Order: sequence, then structure tokens, then C-alpha cells
Amino acid sequence: MSIRHGLLALLERGQMYGYQLRAAFEESTGSTWPLNIGQVYTTLSRLERDGLVRPLPESEAGQRPYEITDAGRADLALWFTTPVSRTDRPRDELAIKLALALTTPGVDVRAVVQAQRSATIRALQELTRLKYGSERPEDLPWRLVLDSMVFQAEAEVRWLDHCETSLVRHQPTGPAPSAPLPGDADARDAARWAGEEARR
Repeated sequence: MSIRHGLLALLERGQMYGYQLRAAFEESTGSTWPLNIGQVYTTLSRLERDGLVRPLPESEAGQRPYEITDAGRADLALWFTTPVSRTDRPRDELAIKLALALTTPGVDVRAVVQAQRSATIRALQELTRLKYGSERPEDLPWRLVLDSMVFQAEAEVRWLDHCETSLVRHQPTGPAPSAPLPGDADARDAARWAGEEARR
């Protein structure tokens, strides 16, 4: 999601000034996407330049609220009805990292995979804990964000398991593979537990 459309969506609720927009943005995303005030005002300036928002007179406290324009509503409506293309998403740094590790001399690819799996499982457990931290109806927006992150983490763990299996299957003929490192089974059990908890 772009910050641009995030701010437009918030302004569709009503007039807000910069700090209100930042607080509302972080509340809506469950603080999973921290936003600094500089990003807010830079984006507001661009939205104003493009005719999508307009500034209003300053309040007595010196705060200048903004409101969305008709052009801004049209742009927001188009964004909501346009599917997100995978080509619009950032490249997968982890996949690129492992691909490079395979072709870089001296890199223990299996150790890279195991380190990433451990980190992803820890993140998955923390996301699951956050998900069950509140059951209030008003928390549904950020719970859905957390659900998305849980499912992505689960998929990453499964993909890392696939990577390790592929490494074993395609390793050059030579000495027998080393025994599994301590903690591998525990890590897989933890991933399964976190995934089952998230789906309940």
C-alpha cells in the first residue's frame, strides 16, 4: 500500500492534520507500518500539488488540517477497485539472498536457511501473541493486517523447508550429509504450533 492512498483513505473519514493522520495510520495498521511525520507532510504536499487534497485555515493552535477533494475521492476509488499486481510489490530480498548464496564461494547456504527459519519462527510466535492480545471489534482492521503477516510467515517457513530439501536433493556426490543441527525439530514444531494457533 502506498502512503499516498493510505492518507487519502483516512481523509475520506474527515478533516485531519498531520499528527492526526500519522496516529490514525498507525492505529489502522496495528503499528506494523511506522510512519514518521516528515513522510506525512511530504506526501500531503504532493497530494496538494496533484489536486487530491486541499489545506484548510490553521486552527488557533497553529495546526493546518487537510481535506480530500473530489479528484482525491476518484483516485481513492480507483485504487480500491484495482487489484494489486505482484509486479507492484517489492522484490523478495530473501529469495535473492539465497540465490546469491548458492553461487558465492564460501557461503554455507544451509546455515543461511536455518538462521532465517529461526528468525521467521520467532516473528511468527510474536505475531500470534499480538493477534490474541485484544478481541475488541474496533481492532479488526489491524487484526486482519496481522493475519496477513502470519500467513506470510507461515508460507516463508514452508518455503525454507522446501529450500533445505532441495539443497539435500541436489548436493554434489561426496561425503554423507552432516547430521541435523540441534534445534531443527524444535523449530519445525514451533512453526506448526504458531500456525495452528493463528488459524484458530
